[in-house]
Amino acid sequence: MLPVQKKSKMRKRTRRSHQALTPVHLIACPQCGQAKRPHAACGSCGYVNAHTKLKLHDDEES
Repeated sequence: MLPVQKKSKMRKRTRRSHQALTPVHLIACPQCGQAKRPHAACGSCGYVNAHTKLKLHDDEES
């Protein structure tokens, strides 16, 4: 079954306007300088903030 009227390009694009991809926001880690997401632990050194640091499992040391 076909639609009664064709949807215009403007209607279609307006409907899809919120589906655009947004770039991931990254900041430099203050300890090691690697890129990390804000308010998250650094993947390379485990730094979170001045009072907290996570211990990461390193395969090279074991």
